[in-house]
Amino acid sequence: MIIDTHCHIQFKGQDAERDAIIARGRERGLILNLVGTQKDTSKRGVELAMKHDDMYASIGTHPNHLFPTHIDEEESHFISREEDFDAAYYEEVFALAPHKVIGVGECGLDLFHLPSDVPLETVLAKQKEVFKKHVAFAVAHDLPLVIHVRDAHDHMIELLKQIELPKHRGTIHCYTGNWAFAQEYLKLGFYLGFTGVITFPAKKTNPAQQESLWEVIRNMPEDRIVVETDAPYLAPQKFRGERCEPWMTEECVKKIAELRGKSAKEMEQIIFTNTKRLFYKIK
Repeated sequence: MIIDTHCHIQFKGQDAERDAIIARGRERGLILNLVGTQKDTSKRGVELAMKHDDMYASIGTHPNHLFPTHIDEEESHFISREEDFDAAYYEEVFALAPHKVIGVGECGLDLFHLPSDVPLETVLAKQKEVFKKHVAFAVAHDLPLVIHVRDAHDHMIELLKQIELPKHRGTIHCYTGNWAFAQEYLKLGFYLGFTGVITFPAKKTNPAQQESLWEVIRNMPEDRIVVETDAPYLAPQKFRGERCEPWMTEECVKKIAELRGKSAKEMEQIIFTNTKRLFYKIK
């Protein structure tokens, strides 16, 4: 059994295909963590999880939504809707189904997508302020964090060392950093979440970057590995150009097993155990 620790099938863009996506995942015995990025997607995630025994949710505000920002990625192009972290609102969402809310986030720091009309210092200060609010919420409810970090590992590690952290630390979502940063997160007690990015071939322009990521997977303790898709984004190499779905976590498990010299079945069991330990409310 595999637990996709980070997917977004509750997003409105998945409405037409959601039932089919769920069915394909259920055929493989998947458990899903529906991760929110704003008020509406957080609430939708909890509401969807309430309808299904094999789904849970995480609630929070993505750093890209703290300012209107142009997001231009392979899978999506849009201007983010500005929103702050409203603790009272998230308390209400949590109260809908406390047994279904297993994490706080997607929250964190992002210095890759930046608003064009706001100084970097202002953006970073706001992101840090809001991240601390998420951490306080996680501590209050004894929940792990689902942390987004892009082009900001040094800032994030420094921040994590300065604040009180939840007992069940959390996961660094879609980890693509190097071994040096990975060791810092591991020392702090975090897990690392790996997406289909790990299945991409070493780029001809910068092969060292992918090799560096594979080095992390080879070297890190096996009891801190979890897998995710970020569906509908970041489809594994075998399915590039297609919409990513939670069942594609299978490709992540296979790649991790290959890099660590284990069978896919053995690696799947290790990762399943890790995930249930981290997201301790999963039954």
